[in-house]
Amino acid sequence: MADDLRTVHIDTAHDSAWKHVAGSAPYIDDLPEAAGLLHGYMGQSTRAHAKLLSLDLTAVRAHPGVAVVFTAADIPGKNDVSPIYGDDPLFAEEEVIYVGQSLFLVVAETRAIAAAAAALAVVEYQDLPALLTIAAARAAGSVIEPAQTMKLGDVRAALASAPRKLQGNLVVGGQDHFYLESHIALASPREDGDVHIFSSTQNPSEIQHLVAKVLGRPDNAVVVEVRRMGGGFGGKETQCALFAAAAALAAVRLGRPVKIRVDRDDDMVMTGKRHDFEIAYEVGFDDQGVLRGAAFDLASRCGCSADLSVAINDRAMFHSDNCYFLGAAEIVSHRFKTHTVSNTAFRGFGGPQGMMGIERAMDEIAQAVGKDPLDVRLANLYGPGRDLTPYGQTVEDNIAAELIAALAEQSDYRARRAAICGWNESNRWLKRGIALTPVKFGISFTATHLNQAGALVHLYSDGSVMVNHGGTEMGQGLHTKVAQVVADAFQIKLAQVKITATTTDKVPNTSATAASSGTDLNAMAALDAVTTILGRLRLFAAETYRCAPADVVFRQGEVAAGEAVIPFTELVRRAYFARVSLSSTGFYKTPKIHYDRATHQGRPFYYYAYGAAVSEVTIDTLTGENRVDRVDILHDVGRSLNPAIDKGQIEGGFIQGMGWLTTEELIWDASGRLRTHAPSTYKIPTARDRPDDFNLSLWNGDNFEPTIHRSKAVGEPPLMLAISVFSALNQAVQACGEHKVPGRLDAPATPERILMAIEDVRRRAAAA
Repeated sequence: MADDLRTVHIDTAHDSAWKHVAGSAPYIDDLPEAAGLLHGYMGQSTRAHAKLLSLDLTAVRAHPGVAVVFTAADIPGKNDVSPIYGDDPLFAEEEVIYVGQSLFLVVAETRAIAAAAAALAVVEYQDLPALLTIAAARAAGSVIEPAQTMKLGDVRAALASAPRKLQGNLVVGGQDHFYLESHIALASPREDGDVHIFSSTQNPSEIQHLVAKVLGRPDNAVVVEVRRMGGGFGGKETQCALFAAAAALAAVRLGRPVKIRVDRDDDMVMTGKRHDFEIAYEVGFDDQGVLRGAAFDLASRCGCSADLSVAINDRAMFHSDNCYFLGAAEIVSHRFKTHTVSNTAFRGFGGPQGMMGIERAMDEIAQAVGKDPLDVRLANLYGPGRDLTPYGQTVEDNIAAELIAALAEQSDYRARRAAICGWNESNRWLKRGIALTPVKFGISFTATHLNQAGALVHLYSDGSVMVNHGGTEMGQGLHTKVAQVVADAFQIKLAQVKITATTTDKVPNTSATAASSGTDLNAMAALDAVTTILGRLRLFAAETYRCAPADVVFRQGEVAAGEAVIPFTELVRRAYFARVSLSSTGFYKTPKIHYDRATHQGRPFYYYAYGAAVSEVTIDTLTGENRVDRVDILHDVGRSLNPAIDKGQIEGGFIQGMGWLTTEELIWDASGRLRTHAPSTYKIPTARDRPDDFNLSLWNGDNFEPTIHRSKAVGEPPLMLAISVFSALNQAVQACGEHKVPGRLDAPATPERILMAIEDVRRRAAAA
């Protein structure tokens, strides 16, 4: 018998791990520069909202080393790089709508020359009123679409009849993606006016469509390729189109390759963030803290255009329940249009913001009824007879109660909470907090048509395999997991499988690698292609060795065909000479899902991913400084395809969520300029912010639905585990008022906000 060739459900290194460590993994800016390469730099608006009266580029064009300057007048097709709504011009024309908006493109011999030349532009503006905040947009009635409402039952009657009621509000800040590789595109002209583009993008097909639209060409004139990204997190789902289209426009016009690489400051100024939210809630409950009804009012700053804000805000509504049966519910969502950069997708896609309101409400209910917040959370979980979500989907795969109970026991939550309460009583200046919060995150694109994927698999005559699929690799290990699935299906060594760069001329019409669905979709598509090839090989083996097709078995690098056992590579070689096709496309579409947006009812999610985290924190009441002392996580990934990669995703997602809720603060000034546009002023978590005591386990259980090897998505759900950190900080603040009144900490919980929350809780406690 051959060696054990198991490739799924085992720890396997990321396919580029050694290259990442050695610094040898090539990204777009590492590719050899072709002869004649030019560099692009975009001139940007310095006004948040203004008429563009004149744009004098005479000095820009005359600057030594400048090849050409492009404006909106030079676009042969349509001046639009928006994903859906036609409201994101490549270059501004008559009006500017945010600071950093692109006005023109300078193409020069070097990037430094292009940037220096761009600074010579003379722009005349006529300032217009600028709406920079949710409050300003609300007052002006500025929205990207009318408010949306999701309902379950009669919430007003439920609230009126509830024995207890409370109201509250919460401000949740945005977040910059801060991927290590900033936006970049390298466009090279091809014959007949075609163009090839290397783009750091999560969505190659959309880049293809948008570039073609700008050029006034069909999609088949544009090929987009991406081998790897240095991070994406949603920030490269739509907004990379701006840079790819500009590079392509210049490359086709000049007949020379053009690269646009955006530095960190420009990247942060020009591209969108996680949506900041203002959340108001009203809940009715009984003396045990069990909900009778809940109403949420969600207001988000979408920025200057729609981008993906419609879907992002919809997902915030979907996740306003998190793991809890709300009883009667009403969720109202306001999508405000402002003169700031258009906010966009970010890991969780609105789900994290949606969960924040109900988790704060759980803490306040617990304070009101004098219970441990964990007991209130457990009492409100979905369960038998309490399993209908506000959007009409029945929760069929609920494991939240068992998972939370297991985590509470293995983390010793209750004993630690009691010890912290005692510690706080005897410590005046330092206060501690602990919180256990769960996650229920829906998996699927909520736009049903996006839940599809394709793949192309070549089995070569020597037994090696090449796979191309529509997903993109941004460090999350998608290519590794797809290769594992393919190797397992063929029953060959993982080393025999190579995943090639994602490219639109091999697998067309793909969806973005987003919504945590990369493996669910693309691994299934690849498996479909492999199954077709195996079917051909099985028939060939049955004919050759005179047995029934059902008696042909692929296992451990060999093929058993009746009484014969031959190496897999030998069967492949013979099949080639017998003119058996060894290549196939594959396709997959997610079953069961449907959704009517007009009524906000349906089944938008194929299944849910669950998890829970316990976080313990300490705050300094004199300075507001804080630290996370310990974290315990139990997370559900179904039957993991690759536990090592999944654990990395869970830890990384948690730390990124922790940064969103603690240190990452975005600040715009009164003129609409982003003031936190570099690592000197915008603070992402570092290795030192990771708690030394970090305990992570995977839930042992298969997916309820027949996904790829019964695994579950892992990209986005772990980020929301970090809500436990925010809740624990709020508990520590509440301890400053001896738990007489609830804490009302806003996010991010910077030292300044913690100090203000402490002052507020002490004032209210004294008055109670």
